[in-house]
Amino acid sequence: MAVTLDAQLLEILACPSPDHAPLRAGTPSDPDADALTCTECGRVFPVRDGIPVLLLDEATNPDDSSADGA
Repeated sequence: MAVTLDAQLLEILACPSPDHAPLRAGTPSDPDADALTCTECGRVFPVRDGIPVLLLDEATNPDDSSADGA
């Protein structure tokens, strides 16, 4: 299911990390995922029951997925 946030809300939401970059809906591998992805650091924040969970502890770090790759 795709993220269904108000366009104005999505426009003002930002990553809680120090760079405060804008967020975009979905993930790099799944644009319809219930998540928001930081345009700067790549962290993926879940959206649960239509509410973005913008906590760094809840985010998936892009480096986590490639740790076991090689």
